[in-house]
Amino acid sequence: MSLSEYKQVFLEELEEQLELIDECILKLEQDGRTDLVIQNLFRAAHTLKGSSATMGFESMKELTHEMEHLLDLVRHDRMEVSIGLINLLFKSLDLLKVLKNEIEGTDQTVSNILPLLAELQAFASEKTNKHVVPEIKKSRHALSIYVKTKIGEAQEKGAIVCWVHVTISKDSIIKGARAHVIFKNLNDWGEVLFADPSPDIIEEGNDNAVEISYVFAGNKTADEIKSYVASMIEVVGVEVDLLSSESSSSEDAAPEPAMAVEQSPENSFETRSNKNQTIRVSVERLEDLMNLVGELVIDQTRISQVEQNLLRQSEPFNESMEELGQISDHLSRVISELQGSVMKARMLPIEQLFNRFPRMVRDLALTLNKDVELVIEGKDTELDRTLIEEIADPLIHLIRNALDHGIEAAEDRIMKGKRPKGTLTIRAAHEDNQIIIYVEDDGSGIDASRIVKSAIQKGLISEAEAGTYSDKEAIHLIFHSGFSTASSVSDVSGRGVGMDIVKSHIEKLNGLIDIHTEVGKGTQFKIRLPLTLAIITGLLVKLNEQTFIIPMSNIAEIIRVTPHEIQSLRGESVILLRKQIIPIVSLHDQFRIEKKSNNKNYTQLVIVGTAEKRIALAVDDLLGNQEVVIKTLGSYIGKVDCISGATILGDGRVALILEISAVIRKNQLTT
Repeated sequence: MSLSEYKQVFLEELEEQLELIDECILKLEQDGRTDLVIQNLFRAAHTLKGSSATMGFESMKELTHEMEHLLDLVRHDRMEVSIGLINLLFKSLDLLKVLKNEIEGTDQTVSNILPLLAELQAFASEKTNKHVVPEIKKSRHALSIYVKTKIGEAQEKGAIVCWVHVTISKDSIIKGARAHVIFKNLNDWGEVLFADPSPDIIEEGNDNAVEISYVFAGNKTADEIKSYVASMIEVVGVEVDLLSSESSSSEDAAPEPAMAVEQSPENSFETRSNKNQTIRVSVERLEDLMNLVGELVIDQTRISQVEQNLLRQSEPFNESMEELGQISDHLSRVISELQGSVMKARMLPIEQLFNRFPRMVRDLALTLNKDVELVIEGKDTELDRTLIEEIADPLIHLIRNALDHGIEAAEDRIMKGKRPKGTLTIRAAHEDNQIIIYVEDDGSGIDASRIVKSAIQKGLISEAEAGTYSDKEAIHLIFHSGFSTASSVSDVSGRGVGMDIVKSHIEKLNGLIDIHTEVGKGTQFKIRLPLTLAIITGLLVKLNEQTFIIPMSNIAEIIRVTPHEIQSLRGESVILLRKQIIPIVSLHDQFRIEKKSNNKNYTQLVIVGTAEKRIALAVDDLLGNQEVVIKTLGSYIGKVDCISGATILGDGRVALILEISAVIRKNQLTT
């Protein structure tokens, strides 16, 4: 493995451990101390200390060492969990993230960690409980229900179960590895049901002797076990205590523990087996594979087209044509399954994105002096990894907006008869072939009249225009560039940017955003996105003899209108659809295509757009839906206005894919 490959593996593990630390610190703050959370934090810091030392990143090693020391004090009841400790752990985590970014960019760390190291050391010295009762040698350990059950099962089968207390020499330089060897050797004789501490967390290089206790089940006598373990290298002390069936089931037999870590051969084997079922694959390889599948999809479409053409030209019955049809059908099924498999390989649970938000909400709530409960639902909903990255910034904007403008301060909520703590809900779900993401708060809601007033003051609309706006249209003014109702500029909001970026970003992803709000009760933002950006379902339409594709995710409905249904407003053609005035846009004019002579007594209109702003695209013919592979236009052609890409049709011709958000922006009409 090359150095770059080692670095990539290190960074992947680093990302996982930092996410775990973030999650655990939040749990520690919200739920108070639990042994499991403290242990997970300790092990994560210990893991990072070891891996960063191996890679030669000394700053990260020293920082995680100090974090580990604090957590070790907590787990041995020598320090209380306090808000000071929580904040210091978060501060350390933030610096670790900075160091990670530096390693990714330059292969080295440059940030000064000395002030934080001094702060960690001072906190440990100041907060350490000096009046801790010394640990009694060979104290009994608390056993989980699982371990007690395993002990009972072993005793029912006639096994001898005992505690094996082992002291590893202070001169050993690989105490953790030595504890693992003892564990393995005892397993060869029987079964180790429990180990405290876990061999995984024993620190190498410790200058003191290490004591570790095992619960062992087998058919050996106490003297045989003692003699066997004592003969092992670097073992300087062994004591064996038999465990009676009464003591294993009694609560009194499990007094206060040192930190107990459950470990059984079955669990270890299962974990290893599960890990072996997955491999890491670079994103570039997945992209290449998806591109190749896309080529197959295109060729399959062409084969089907050729088959249809030949059928029209051949005799009523032709065995070769029948065989070609069978092969084409089978190939279509195989390619469809292959495409589905590759798509699944690109999918990731949106949990990877949602896990960033608890810490962000916590920090923002503290900054704004608000009490906010975050509820996250649908974390296992899967989405294309590219979309997960692309949707992150818009969601962050919506969350900041909800905390700053939506949820009121505790005293204001109490005056309104609400509970002091506000609720922010982030939810994801699949719906048909799309993913829906909700960002919802129980705050003050959006006042349409206030929005209109602010827009007039900023010169975004005139008073005359304001009179024509419905409440829904007024509310959607928040997506107008430069709009803000904030009375002052802060680090959170008020600069007149954000919501317009949200809307444009989502539209670039072929998505839609809608708002449902009620004054005094709260606001819900609803985002619809395709599951992937690589392959889409599109509506094929014709403009004269040229074929264009409109993404189905942008289409609200398709209608036919007669000439007398088309009206004129300020010199522009419009239709009135369910009390909404919708402007008609001729794509022929947009792309300078000659209009086809129309002998029909109706016009085909495709209604596209966002919830508050829709336009009707006039087309000559509708050719039906088709799954298409999106291809970029390439650097030679570059960016073409209102075109997001292209695809190859079954007959070998190229069809351009419309970028609906750009078409709408270019045809902004006053309605």
